[in-house]
Amino acid sequence: MAYFITMSFRSKSSSSRIVLALFSILLFSLFSCNSTEQNEVLAKLTDKIGWTSNKPSLDEEQNNIHSSHSLTLATWNIRHLGRTKTPEDIYEIANTLRDFDIVAVQEVVAKDPAGAQAVAKIADELNRMGYTWDYQVSDPTKSPSVYISERYAFFWKTSKVEMVHRASLDKELEHKCYREPFVAEFRTKKSSETFFVVNFHARKYNDRPEREIKHFIDYPERLNSDRILIAGDFNLNEKHTVWNPFYKRGVKSALQNQRTTLKMKCKDGEYLSHPIDNIYFTPGITMVQAGSVDIVEECVGLERAREISDHLPVFMEFSFKEYNNDLSK
Repeated sequence: MAYFITMSFRSKSSSSRIVLALFSILLFSLFSCNSTEQNEVLAKLTDKIGWTSNKPSLDEEQNNIHSSHSLTLATWNIRHLGRTKTPEDIYEIANTLRDFDIVAVQEVVAKDPAGAQAVAKIADELNRMGYTWDYQVSDPTKSPSVYISERYAFFWKTSKVEMVHRASLDKELEHKCYREPFVAEFRTKKSSETFFVVNFHARKYNDRPEREIKHFIDYPERLNSDRILIAGDFNLNEKHTVWNPFYKRGVKSALQNQRTTLKMKCKDGEYLSHPIDNIYFTPGITMVQAGSVDIVEECVGLERAREISDHLPVFMEFSFKEYNNDLSK
């Protein structure tokens, strides 16, 4: 195909022929890919419409950083994920998450089956976007009230990782947390490295979420691993004193003073509020880059974004160190 395009432009200037030659090479590379790779390339070359145009894509600059041995984890508190989400909402959510390898979601509705059904619909949309995805929804959390209880969810690309065994709610913390964490162990497909992702939604700030978070310091010993990522909505920021004992053991936060919740109304161009969504990781994990996905971008998009969630997704690209630290020291 590229050959015939090149032949038809022989009469053009030398500069045009150079540009065309480069374009031909691109086309040849595209049609040499398998179907999954073609879909991924086409997705990157195709303009996104509306709200989803603000999601991160693995563009040329990111590809220069992105290691073949690294993975990306996203976490998102999707407010009231259940029957209130329209098919358009489900599509927008999936299209925002499609470039990541693993996704941890909070606030899946637990009071009726609509929450788990919404997760399944997101997975179905993701599977239409170029990669094969799997997912798991948690049982309802053992919360003090049915109005506090919710489910968690994990999504993951099966070509990148596999879940070692089914994820589970942390029974040891079910009486210490309003919503006990959902813990999963993954194994990479390329290097067979194993690691844990702890998916968590803390109680409200006025209820002192630090009383829950302080128990997480035992995870390296309990899970017998120094490759742990704790992701979610903590309802307090990384500067809170509850994290100081963690930092002394080498734990780090992916985001620093980065606001991740949405205001009700935009004022003077500002629509972000509190820096409470984050990813914390132990010394066996190396961070490549991290950030949030601005699903608003400008004030005109705030109303639509809040129909999806009052939080931004946050993400971290990471790899593994070649040694294990003893965090008990």
